[in-house]
Amino acid sequence: MGKKGKRDKKGKGAEKTAAKMEKKVSRRAKKEEEDLEALIAEFQSLDAKKTQVIESSCPPPSPRLNCSLCAHPERDELILFGGEYFNGQKTYLYNDLYIYNIRKNSWAKLEIPNPPPRRCAHQAAVVPTAGGQLWIFGGEFASPNGEQFYHYKDLWVLHLATKSWEQIKAPGGPSGRSGHRMVACKRQLIIFGGFHESARDYIYYNDVYAFNLDSFTWSKLAPAGIGPAPRSGCQMTASPEGNIIIYGGYSKQRIKKDVDKGTLHTDMFLLKAEGAGKEEDKWAWSRLNPSGVKPTPRSGFSVAAAPNNRSLLFGGVHDEEEEESIEGDFFNDIYFYDMGKNRWFPAQLKGPKSEKRKRRRGRQAEAEAAGEEELEQPPPQGPLEVVREVVTEDGTVMTIKQVIPGAAEDKDRTDSEEEEEEEEEEGGAVGQPLEPCPRSNAMVAVKHGVLYVYGGMFEVGDRQVTLSDLHCIDLHRMDQWKVLLEMDPKTQEWLEESESDEEEDEDAEGAEGGEEEEESSEEESEEEGGQEQHPAVQPGEEQAQYVARTEQYWLTLARSHMGPQAKDKKVLKVAHAMAKTFYED
Repeated sequence: MGKKGKRDKKGKGAEKTAAKMEKKVSRRAKKEEEDLEALIAEFQSLDAKKTQVIESSCPPPSPRLNCSLCAHPERDELILFGGEYFNGQKTYLYNDLYIYNIRKNSWAKLEIPNPPPRRCAHQAAVVPTAGGQLWIFGGEFASPNGEQFYHYKDLWVLHLATKSWEQIKAPGGPSGRSGHRMVACKRQLIIFGGFHESARDYIYYNDVYAFNLDSFTWSKLAPAGIGPAPRSGCQMTASPEGNIIIYGGYSKQRIKKDVDKGTLHTDMFLLKAEGAGKEEDKWAWSRLNPSGVKPTPRSGFSVAAAPNNRSLLFGGVHDEEEEESIEGDFFNDIYFYDMGKNRWFPAQLKGPKSEKRKRRRGRQAEAEAAGEEELEQPPPQGPLEVVREVVTEDGTVMTIKQVIPGAAEDKDRTDSEEEEEEEEEEGGAVGQPLEPCPRSNAMVAVKHGVLYVYGGMFEVGDRQVTLSDLHCIDLHRMDQWKVLLEMDPKTQEWLEESESDEEEDEDAEGAEGGEEEEESSEEESEEEGGQEQHPAVQPGEEQAQYVARTEQYWLTLARSHMGPQAKDKKVLKVAHAMAKTFYED
């Protein structure tokens, strides 16, 4: 009794502390949210001018992060909504809606009157009701300078059959937040965790809410047992039995003034319904201790439901904090979690198989039938790293590392590499598949057992590269990745931090989420001379303009001095310093 009483007292104390923090964050965030509410209302008035549904073919969406990508429950389509884009100076928010046709490998933009306000880091879930519904909850709106945030607590449904948006106003729902997770489970939407951030404070959540899709009512769950610590960005999966599985996530806490400590969570929990599907279900938390090989610690990973009672995890980043910077290791691997066996295991690509190999398998089977000794198989080929450079429109060189995975061990392989080479020469060499480059915050969806990976981001020094490529892989065969849309370097824009107040006057324009204005560039013609001497400063050219225009030249020069082992971030800093010094001289 004594130990239990202490635990209960400690738990109540933690609840009081969390409640006080939430009030503190709420007070400080109220003023800045009021400022942003007026801006959001202005954008909604512009959206209200749309009076009819317009669907038109279009190029792929512009690069963006933290949007939602869902598979249509009835059609061979993927649905992309919202998101954000940061170009180094401004943050752009979106509320546009795109439809990707899987069979045609084509995009269409769907303009529907009165959509949800622009947002990112929301959650979306589809249900097959009435021809299909896309439900969206929460998310955030950021000021153009990225220093103020408005966290939504609204709930919307897109009726896919009638192509109409509807806001569902029901009391008792979760507070405003982003980074939360939401899944459709039976006839409910279950929401867990997330965070709320103001200019100076933040709070992470571990509460659980359920929205009933029949009665359109919210209820806050009070599960028994010890559940996960507050977090955002976790893996949340609904099992066929109606249970919820939580893995990983990220949170941070303030250890002293202006010093925060981040935590990568790697624990795993089961939220189980005890009421056999009744409306008054009783829920209980329990900790899971899975077997197998768990994913390495990371944040920014993407999750989706996979075939054969599994869920999958793709990509992410592990940030290593140094004295004055953070270096991130990005991933492009896949891990599966088998819900029936409570087991993690990494995905293994098998690689494509040629007709010649199939014929050789037939001969080997005949040899075994004749009693011949089975030949020793060579070890599987290890992964091969391929490095390629992409030059963006502004001249920046981005180095992208891609991994050519080694084929999984095949019992039917030949007994020598020479025979394998002969086979490829006779039957045509089969190119190894290229995986998507390592990234975090990618958008993923699964349709007909095929995983689709759209966009995401990685970093090169201080620069954030926002992707807009599209890859897919058959989760049943696991043979090779297919590139449906390559990254277009011309869509990459990165502006150095503004050293003048001119950009501040343009902030409202950027916040509208419209198409980013492309900087007019005279630099291309200026650099065509290819002279080895340092690029000259043009008449009237500002320092920031000169650094941006000549960045590729100074990067190459800095790399030659510092060597190939130097980190990209340090090379970039040295390059900028050299450019600024030359400009001042």
